[in-house]
Parts: sequence; C-alpha cells; structure tokens
Amino acid sequence: MPLKGIKVLEFVGLAPGPLCGKILTDFGATVTRIDKVLDNQLDVLQQGKRTLSLDLRNPKGQQLVCRLANKYDVLIEPFRPGVMEKLNLGPKDLCKANPRLIYARLTGFGQQGRLAPRAGHDINYAAISGVLSMLGRRHEKITAPINLLADFAGGSVMCALGICLALLERHNSGKGQVVDASMVEGAAYVASWLFMSRSLYIWGKERGNNLLDGGSYFYDTYETKDGLYMSVGALEPQFFELLKQCLKLPEDLSQFGEEHQDRGRKLLTEAFLSKTQAEWSQIFEDVDACVYPVLDYRDVHNHDHNKERQSFEMIQDAPVPRPAPLLSRTPGRLAKTSDDKQLELIDELDLKPQELKDLLNSGVLTLPEKAKL
Repeated sequence: MPLKGIKVLEFVGLAPGPLCGKILTDFGATVTRIDKVLDNQLDVLQQGKRTLSLDLRNPKGQQLVCRLANKYDVLIEPFRPGVMEKLNLGPKDLCKANPRLIYARLTGFGQQGRLAPRAGHDINYAAISGVLSMLGRRHEKITAPINLLADFAGGSVMCALGICLALLERHNSGKGQVVDASMVEGAAYVASWLFMSRSLYIWGKERGNNLLDGGSYFYDTYETKDGLYMSVGALEPQFFELLKQCLKLPEDLSQFGEEHQDRGRKLLTEAFLSKTQAEWSQIFEDVDACVYPVLDYRDVHNHDHNKERQSFEMIQDAPVPRPAPLLSRTPGRLAKTSDDKQLELIDELDLKPQELKDLLNSGVLTLPEKAKL
C-alpha cells in the first residue's frame, strides 16, 4: 500500500473531508476521525477509519488532539477559517510542536479573501469558480451536477493530491506545510481545459449550443423504448458514419451545420425509442461508434466490463467503487474497520488508566464500545 505508515487525523465535517480521508485510507494510511459524536449517520465514508469523540471546547480535549498531532503526519480540518485557532489547534500551534506535520485545510472559499468566512455549499462554490456558468441545456436554467464538482472533485480529490504532494516534498526537506484547499479554486482547476480552450471552434456560442454542452445531436443521451438511456458520443466522422449505419439514418444527414441539428436530434430520438436499451446495447456491442448504455448505479457492477476489471465491490448490498487509479504493484483496496485498529488508538493516547477513566467519565473523551474493552 503506497501510504502505509502514514498517520492522518481527520476532523469530521461534511462529505468533502471524509472522502479525502477515505482516499488516503484506501491507499494504506491510518486515519483517525475526530468527531463530536460516535454514531455519525451522515458520514458514510468512515470504513477503515478509527474514531474518537472529543469535546474540543474542553482544554483536556484539545490536549489530547495535540498529543496525537505530535505523532501524526497529516491533519485534515474542514472548518471555516479561524475555528481551529479558537480551539488552540491551528497550524501555528500544532506545526510548531511537530514541524513535519502536513496541515490540510479544506474549505469552500479558502483561508483568505472577502468570502473566506462565509457559509456555502457545492452549488455556491461551483458558481463562484465560473464553471457552473458553463453547465446546462439551452433555453433551460443552469444545472449543478449534484455536488460532484466542488465538494468532491475540487475539494476532496484536490486536497488529497495536495497532501500527497506535501508528503513527497517532505521526503526531501523533512518539513511539513499547510495545504490551503479551496473548493472554488479546486473546481476551477479541474476545469482548466474548459477555460483554456475557449478560443477553439468547438465553443463560441451560448451555453447549451456548443459541440460538447448539448448543442450537438450526435453528442447527447437518448431515451430507449423501456425508459432507459443510451449515451452517444460520435464526435469523429468515422464514428458518426457507423452511428448512421446502425440507426439506419438517411444518407444525406450531415454531422455539422445548424440546419441539421434539429433534424438529427428528431431522427435519433425516434430511432432510439424504437428498441430497448438491451437491444441497442447488443447492436452496438462490437461497433466503435461511441455509443454505450447509461448504466443504473444500482446495477453497474453487473456489467461485464466492470465485472472483468472488478471495478466494484458489494458492501451492504450496494456496489461501491474500487479505489482508483489502479497501481500495478501497490493497488489501493477498500478498507474495513476492525476492533484491533480501535484498540491501537487507545495505546497512542498514552493515557494512564486513571487518566483515561476520568476523561471517559467527564465526557471529554468517548470511545466505541469495543474499544473500551
């Protein structure tokens, strides 16, 4: 496992922080969650992590964090700027005591700037990044892609990348540093190609009227006879010709030109509605026309390609994606929580029996039931 031996403190917040911690866990890091409550039903990404519930307003709770941070490599915190400082747990305090600590701060607007202290969610961060303005159908309002863009792509994944870069740099310098992971900037960075390609011929029109954003009938999704969908990405001429053959479209239908778009969309809509998704999938099975079924997330693990690559595992009757990317020698694997991990955590606290008892009795520290044995 590439991150074996790396120890991470994850302060639990909303989903971006837990996914960042999950990525590190799945690739071998030991991740300890610091939460307000033990049974956090909103955090569905805690598999393989250890958990402590601490009263961080209590100085004794803060001291426990300091004790752990002195032994750890990475700290992830998802709070608004200044929150950790008020708890005496900011980077100036913890990094001074542990100069090798990588202190990752995952926020919506970053640590500085006019909006830094403000509340927000994925849709707001995507809006301020400029990327949301590019998403949506013509003649329809702008559409946010759930919370994938800012929370997870711009937040979790980019923060995990920043942590790994800082770990690599520490290998040379021996020093930690602060990672300022702004979801606004992360979302914009993920969309670098969209920003840097605006002068290309594929753009130039209003949102929803361009080659890749819904303006082309040969790059879209179409409903099938059974209410499912097929994805069509026949951008190149050779793929488009194969698409025409399989759908038995008129020979004079052209790929480009405003006059062909409405006609082409109508013809493809009618064609795909004539058969089921399974029937169309069979027709395009061995045809490189860039046409594939839109798989339902509940059944995606049963697709033969995904089965062959073991891309999903079943956990509690639901398909869960395998850690990506796949490394040839040290691949990641979905982590599982064990009692041994929780018991190891008690040892790391270096508490005398009476000290541990007092902290538990006072409510400053709460451990999972099995970890108290």
